[in-house]
Amino acid sequence: MKAVTLGLCSALLLVGCGKEAAESDPVRPVLSVIVEPQIQADLGRFAGTIQARYESTLGFRVAGRIARRWVDVGNSVKAGDVLASLDPADQRNQLRAAEGDLAKVQAQWINAQADARRQQQLFDRGVGAQAQLDEAQTNLKTTGASLEQARAAVSQARDQLGYSELRTDHDAVVTNWQAEAGQTVSAGQPVVTLARPDVKEAVIDLPTYLAEQLTTDLKFEVASQLDPSINTTATLRELEPQADAATRTRRARLTLATTPESFYLGTAISVTLTSAISPRSELPASALLERDGQTRVWVVDPRQNTVASREVKLIERTPESIVVSSGVQAGERVVTAGVNTLKPGQKVIVDEEGPQ
Repeated sequence: MKAVTLGLCSALLLVGCGKEAAESDPVRPVLSVIVEPQIQADLGRFAGTIQARYESTLGFRVAGRIARRWVDVGNSVKAGDVLASLDPADQRNQLRAAEGDLAKVQAQWINAQADARRQQQLFDRGVGAQAQLDEAQTNLKTTGASLEQARAAVSQARDQLGYSELRTDHDAVVTNWQAEAGQTVSAGQPVVTLARPDVKEAVIDLPTYLAEQLTTDLKFEVASQLDPSINTTATLRELEPQADAATRTRRARLTLATTPESFYLGTAISVTLTSAISPRSELPASALLERDGQTRVWVVDPRQNTVASREVKLIERTPESIVVSSGVQAGERVVTAGVNTLKPGQKVIVDEEGPQ
């Protein structure tokens, strides 16, 4: 009888223990990520170059045949340096002709002066006619005007001769030649392009859709393509109003906050566009738990090693990820796998080697 009683007690004890074990939730290992809020949106990365902010294209002020180019592309020039020169034969001939005309008029002016003095003396003694005096004085004034005109013609001819040399009026770097020695050019025709190296800027081409969305809070990160550690920030200075017909892009010119020494003209750069946004966090799509019309995630309590369900506000969703604007804080750990089988307060083991 005692054996039966002991057996019955043992059986009841085993049943009770099994029931308690069944009622307790197992400790589950979980994968998780750390919440890292974003305060800037990455709008893309674009290739560009360093260019001079100020460029000028020069041409001769007179027509002629280019006799010589004195500098090449890439040369640095100082204010007043000769860039190219024309064959000056025509301008010299014009100067000689103008000087000859001036000498002729100067002789006429001397004769007119002498004649006017003579007629005045005769008139003063009463032996000269008023008409002859008036004619002499008129001839003197006419010859004086011709003398001024001849002098201006000589000055203009000298200027024309000087214009046969193309000079720069500021320090610059030669970036392009549009004409060669031996070529005949007309007055004002583009011959050479100069860039001022003292003020540089970044130049990139942006897709039309993005260019239309540019705002004042955009931030540009400019870095050298060869050495990304050489970088600076920039702001938008100018955006071309029309898109290029072939590429459908619009050129943007950026003012550099600082200009690293290695940012030479023509340096290849990489420009990253970022824009300030309201704080948001990106999580894997597998972290989302949808129940009763609510969007929730499991947040791990690092002290108790338990999980708790928390509602989040979803603002963007893709098959791979979700973006939430509220519900989680920076540094919290969110479960990313098996969210449908967890229970509030359930003990978990965080896989420290999993995605962070």
